[in-house]
Amino acid sequence: MMAADDLLETTRDSKFDLVTYLRSKQQLCEEALEKALPIQYPETIYEAMRYSLLSGGKRLRPVLCLATCEMLGGIIDIAMPTACALEMIHTMSLIHDDLPAMDNDDYRRGNMTNHKIYGEDIAILAGDGLLAYAFEHIAMQTENVPPQRILQVIAKLGRAVGAAGLVGGQVVDLESEGKSDISLKTLNYIHKHKTGALLEISVLSGGILAGATQENLERLSTYAQNIGLAFQIIDDILDITATQERLGKSIGKDQQAKKVTYPSLWGIKKSQELAEELVAEACSKLEIFGVKAQPLLALAYFIISRDH
Repeated sequence: MMAADDLLETTRDSKFDLVTYLRSKQQLCEEALEKALPIQYPETIYEAMRYSLLSGGKRLRPVLCLATCEMLGGIIDIAMPTACALEMIHTMSLIHDDLPAMDNDDYRRGNMTNHKIYGEDIAILAGDGLLAYAFEHIAMQTENVPPQRILQVIAKLGRAVGAAGLVGGQVVDLESEGKSDISLKTLNYIHKHKTGALLEISVLSGGILAGATQENLERLSTYAQNIGLAFQIIDDILDITATQERLGKSIGKDQQAKKVTYPSLWGIKKSQELAEELVAEACSKLEIFGVKAQPLLALAYFIISRDH
């Protein structure tokens, strides 16, 4: 069995082609998302939902779900409805996060934000529609999986997106704006819940659907929590260093809102080093899976090396 460091080096040496892998999985996700949400009456709400859902993006959460399912011996078909649902929920969070009452942003993924096109009222409802439909899609479209596994995915996803997860993290984030005395504990809470919870269930759901043991789910949980925090640290860095054109959204928002971030606490260099340490630990948890873990290892490395 190859050690995690050796596997990670394999991805860096291009023996595992992450670009081709991502392109292939992203294409499958795009096709599934297009079919999952056809325009119906009333057309306006479906057009608004599709506007944000189909506007591109890395599709990181669906790909993590699919990759984990395959690593554990499952097939893509059983995980695709959940993968689509994860992207629907992520899109909901972006639509709502961009609203004037929240982060008040004009651009997302290089396009005008949903409320700038459809108005705040329809944007709120578009997010609500995507959130509700995500759970329906898992329940109605997942096939050849024991019902108990589907129920477990739905329950864990509900917790990840609710007050115990994404919503709770967003609330603490809003309450912390403009305060310069936010502790590291609070900052970690915000991002573990606001960003990390959905990334964690993206990984765990693929494992659950494939029938992972409890021991392996614990390994996956640690992996996912680490890459989730690393993802946010890199996001904080990119908010300072990237261009709007490359990032696809407004930059400098954290500084304008006087938010405490990892770079504001530690500086860019130390923040980058911490992200790398988190990813190294995450990858060590997948050593047991051997070469089957290459996609997840490569995705972890991608998170800390991305520029958008």
